[in-house]
Amino acid sequence: MTSTAQAISPDSGTHWTEPGAWPVAPGVHRIPLPLPMDGLQAVNVYAVEADDGLTLIDGGWAIEVARTLLETSLRGIGFDVRDIQRFLVTHVHRDHYTQAVTIRREFGSHVSLGIGDKATLDLIHAGELSGQDPHVAMFAAAGAADIARQWGDFTRNHTPDLSLWDYPDEWLDGDIALTVGQRTIDAVHTPGHTQGHYVFADRPGGLLFAGDHVLPTITPSIGFEPALADQPLGDFMASLAKVRGLPDLMLLPAHGPVAPSVHVRVDELLAHHDTRLGLCVAAFGDQSLTAYDVADALPWTRHEHTLKDLDVFNAALATLETRAHLELLVARGTLTRGDVDGVVLYSA
Repeated sequence: MTSTAQAISPDSGTHWTEPGAWPVAPGVHRIPLPLPMDGLQAVNVYAVEADDGLTLIDGGWAIEVARTLLETSLRGIGFDVRDIQRFLVTHVHRDHYTQAVTIRREFGSHVSLGIGDKATLDLIHAGELSGQDPHVAMFAAAGAADIARQWGDFTRNHTPDLSLWDYPDEWLDGDIALTVGQRTIDAVHTPGHTQGHYVFADRPGGLLFAGDHVLPTITPSIGFEPALADQPLGDFMASLAKVRGLPDLMLLPAHGPVAPSVHVRVDELLAHHDTRLGLCVAAFGDQSLTAYDVADALPWTRHEHTLKDLDVFNAALATLETRAHLELLVARGTLTRGDVDGVVLYSA
């Protein structure tokens, strides 16, 4: 499989992050917007044309370079930021949500978001993501004391800018049909990456705006949100099966190139997590292990790095994703769990 860093998107014929408004279907354009990080280089937002203006699937990260590129890309297809009537946001992460609410503040665009992500926004507005970030306790319970310390040091004096985290105009709840111009787009609830994640299926047009739920070259993080679900991996795998039950559509992902088949990629993701679950079980002998211990025994990324090869952020993601796998194995009866001085230990 081609890596994200090398992937060419068929709509543009060039690297998937290349700036522009690339046509993926009649009246639908993919617009990659830059991200201020080394890993994921861009986020794809999708502009859907209608008689009264544009609907954007996701908004991008509210940074100046992304706003400027969005304006330039829209002008290239004869539109302006003022023409954005509506944002359908797949989930609350900042690279999808924050630019939508800043543009709404200027021009009155309507913003929709899944109600499952309300708990995260509530924590932000209550001030609970400043001071003692909830992730610190998660890392400590997972046996990752060093990550907990470093994460706490980083976030202790960080106060979120609430202007970037305004509440949406509309909460999406359940699976519903939306009218976008002449299109009927099904908003399909797909919890896992976050509790409020949605994909948007244009069945007649053969398109799935997949957000981070189905990515063509990488797997989305699981178990990394401040208001954590009981079974994030179980939710994710059930949501994959739900999307597999839809017609096979063209995959329009948030990160990476356009791909011809959602079904093919869903099958690969389900197989990947089945393999990871097996590797987790194989890490146990007679001893009890923390989520951090198991993560340290597993290979990471396509290059099979060790946990200690990863930077703090990616080691944190790996630890909590391993926790999600272990919790699913507990729910299935494969593992048991106990608590020793606030640290969760798992046993086969």
